[in-house]
Parts: sequence; C-alpha cells; structure tokens
Amino acid sequence: MRDRIKDIFCESIHVKEELLRTELGRIVEIAELIIEALRKNGKVIIFGNGGSAADSQHIAAELVGRFKKDRTALAAIALTVNTSVLTSLANDYGYEVVFSKQIEALGRKNDVAIGISTSGKAKNVALGLKQAKKMGLKTVVLTGKNGNELAKAADLSLLVPSEVTARIQEAHITIGHILCELIEQELCSETK
Repeated sequence: MRDRIKDIFCESIHVKEELLRTELGRIVEIAELIIEALRKNGKVIIFGNGGSAADSQHIAAELVGRFKKDRTALAAIALTVNTSVLTSLANDYGYEVVFSKQIEALGRKNDVAIGISTSGKAKNVALGLKQAKKMGLKTVVLTGKNGNELAKAADLSLLVPSEVTARIQEAHITIGHILCELIEQELCSETK
C-alpha cells in the first residue's frame, strides 16, 4: 500500500509540474477573461458531469462566497445544482441538453461559460459551449489530454496532460483554486 500511495502522489505531482511548465500563460488568459467579464457585470457559468459537476459547484461557491478574503460576492453559478431543472430537461428533451437549455435561459452578454469534462467527450458539455458561443458568451474548457475535440469548441481551453480521470480532476480543482485566487486578488483588493 505504501508504494501505491507514493506512486499516486508522484503521478499527481508530475501532472501539476507539467502544467506549471506548459500552461502558465493559458491560466493567466483564462483568469483575465473571467476578470474582464466580472468587471463588466457578467457572471461565470460553470458546468460538467460527475466529478466535474462537483468541481463546478466548488468553484462557484468560492467565487460567490469567499476564497481567501472576506469581500463582496462575485457572480457565479453552477448549472448542476437545480435538480428540478436538470431532471425536467433530461426527461422532456434528453440529457444532452441539460446545460445548453440553461445557458439559453440564463446566459447574458459579458458572461463566461466554463465547461469541464475530464474525457472531453461529454456531449452535453459540448452542446452547452455551442449554445454559449451562439449567444456571444466567452467560453472556456477544462479537459484532459484526450479532450482535443471539446477544446476546439471553446475560445480558451486547457488540456491537463493526463489520461487518468483522478489526476485530471485533481488538476482541475487546483486550476480552479488558482483562478479564484487570481480573480479575488485582482477584483477584491479591500476587505468588507
């Protein structure tokens, strides 16, 4: 067990070291895109399935509540939290539209839509991004090494250099935390 634990830590560290080496500029671009949207009274709309749904909710909570500072709330919503909307859309139209229909209803000028998919194969995430682009929202994708097709659907994308779902998810939440810290630092210099 100790060797396996060590291997898991080393795998996770390696993925993050590779992100540090290759994706700093992309993380800055994503942060700047979100900061610009929030400065223009836009909001951050985040969505994904399974662990990516949990990451969406986690990131939205950090923005609305607080990350490190007590400050004014920042506008963010995860599209995975309203079970009545999710289940009615899935039942009436199919699971593929659960994000696109919500973006159609909630998306506005100056918003940023962030789709998260470890595999890059989530059709509902792709359709959500397509709807966001159709409405003129800025779009971001967080995915894994094999997410090239989904990455093409967004204005900005970040592919975590791994094929292991757990390592991709660990990197996604690290990236989410980095974005929250940069956004908070830039927009909320003073405490309440």
